[in-house]
Amino acid sequence: MKVSILNRMVVAAVISAVSLVGMSIPTNAQQQPQQDKKQQKEQKKEQPQAQQQQQQDQNKQQQQRVQQQQRVQQQQQQDQNRQQQQRAQQQQQQDQNRQQQQRVQQQQLDQNKQQQQRAQQQQRAQQQQLDQNKQQQQRAQQQQQLDKNKQQQQQNQQRQQAQQQQQNQQKQQAQQQQRVQQQNQNKQQQQRAQQQQLDQNKQQQQRAQKGQWQRDQDWQQRVQQQRQQNQNQQQARLSQQRQQQLIGEQQQRLTQYRQNLDQRQRVGQQHTAELQRQGRMAQYRYQQEYVGRLRQQEMSLRNERHDYNNDPYFYTDWNYRYNRGGRYYETNQYGANLLRQAVNYGYEQGFLAGQADRQDR
Repeated sequence: MKVSILNRMVVAAVISAVSLVGMSIPTNAQQQPQQDKKQQKEQKKEQPQAQQQQQQDQNKQQQQRVQQQQRVQQQQQQDQNRQQQQRAQQQQQQDQNRQQQQRVQQQQLDQNKQQQQRAQQQQRAQQQQLDQNKQQQQRAQQQQQLDKNKQQQQQNQQRQQAQQQQQNQQKQQAQQQQRVQQQNQNKQQQQRAQQQQLDQNKQQQQRAQKGQWQRDQDWQQRVQQQRQQNQNQQQARLSQQRQQQLIGEQQQRLTQYRQNLDQRQRVGQQHTAELQRQGRMAQYRYQQEYVGRLRQQEMSLRNERHDYNNDPYFYTDWNYRYNRGGRYYETNQYGANLLRQAVNYGYEQGFLAGQADRQDR
């Protein structure tokens, strides 16, 4: 708008200048005949000055036009900048207005949703109240029906109880007779079981006594054989170095065996407690005896002062060979006797453990 106003002002100024020039032309035309001669003379003198003055005027006018064009361009540029700023402000204002409208619309939608939710909650509450009323009515009707059914059932039960009492009396009489017979049978079975248990205990004691007696006999035979062999036979003795080597190995084995005994006693005690919790009394008694034997072995090894130098096992040369675990070992007759005794003890303990499991079923 401002640019168009400036253009109109420039056009009006140009038109006024042209009109002034046109008005000056007739006045000059009237005076022209009188002044022609003077002008001709003056023109001859002033022609170079007029040309210079005209050139200066033209330059001034041209500069003025350039300056005026520059001012117009600057004014136009400023107007454009103002218009752009105004458009940006208008756009910003429009965006703010849209956002405000959107907020208002969103608030309105939220309010509508809340109102709808409240209405739905009220409807649910009313429906729940109706359902509760219906359920109460149904419960009341059901209770009435149940009361009627209970009365009928009680009457039927009374009749049935009277009949049942008669039947129970008859059954009790029959059951008493059966109990008497069952008690007699149980007593007989218990007597048989007690007799069997006594027989088994006697057999175990006999086997234990026999095993102890057999071990004593074996030991006595071993001592007698050693004495007889030492007296009647000239056996090849091992060297002193080899004898000391065997004694050292034996002492190492004894140390390991003592450690193994401690561990086996701890495991045996834990196993004994577990058997007691399980109620396996026969196996529990056997395990107690087994742990007791381990304790006796530990005490005997702790108190033993063995004379290795005079023990024929450590100075007699090897004359037996046996296989264990796919590997061959060598020993003398004293070692062979100990191996046989160990195998017999192992079989005996396995038999007693199996017998205890059989008693515990």
